[in-house]
Amino acid sequence: MEKLVQYILKFGSLSKQEVELVLNKGKTLQINKDDYFSEAGKIPKQVGFIAEGVIRGCYYNKKGEEITRCFVLENSMVCDYLNFEANTPSSEYLQAVTNCSLIVFSKKDWEELSDSIVEWDSVKNKMVQLCMYQKSRKGPVISQDATTRYLEFLENYPSAINRIPLSYVASYLGVTQQSLSRIRRNIR
Repeated sequence: MEKLVQYILKFGSLSKQEVELVLNKGKTLQINKDDYFSEAGKIPKQVGFIAEGVIRGCYYNKKGEEITRCFVLENSMVCDYLNFEANTPSSEYLQAVTNCSLIVFSKKDWEELSDSIVEWDSVKNKMVQLCMYQKSRKGPVISQDATTRYLEFLENYPSAINRIPLSYVASYLGVTQQSLSRIRRNIR
């Protein structure tokens, strides 16, 4: 919970009582590798803070191929926030790449924080903006060559390369696993 407190306080100042209220609303959740935090076709029911682990955002294209869109690592918020707020079904999956430990907030508890803490909406909006920016910013630019995309992946996710299966990395980069293996061999 201490990591969550540090994360929240980067976005605004809360009193000790307000921090306690946030912590009391958060519930610890363990997700096993390959399980889903939220699923396409279902309404997202919670916002999470990743204390440990890696989660990926993915979807299926028109050909039925699984495409990895982003990775979310420790000390970050995770949620399909637009659908969470709108109470509409998600179009993507948020899946645990590793065993994960999260602190989650139900929609009701998330909204009650806005009613109870004067600064919460400001803090929440900054956290959500960062979450959405990180998810969009880290997508590879397909017009770049595959080696450049891989090097940018390493730069964006330096602590994750040994924890994410290469099949997910290849999907994220838009290359085959064989191409990724060749790229990795050539840059060593």
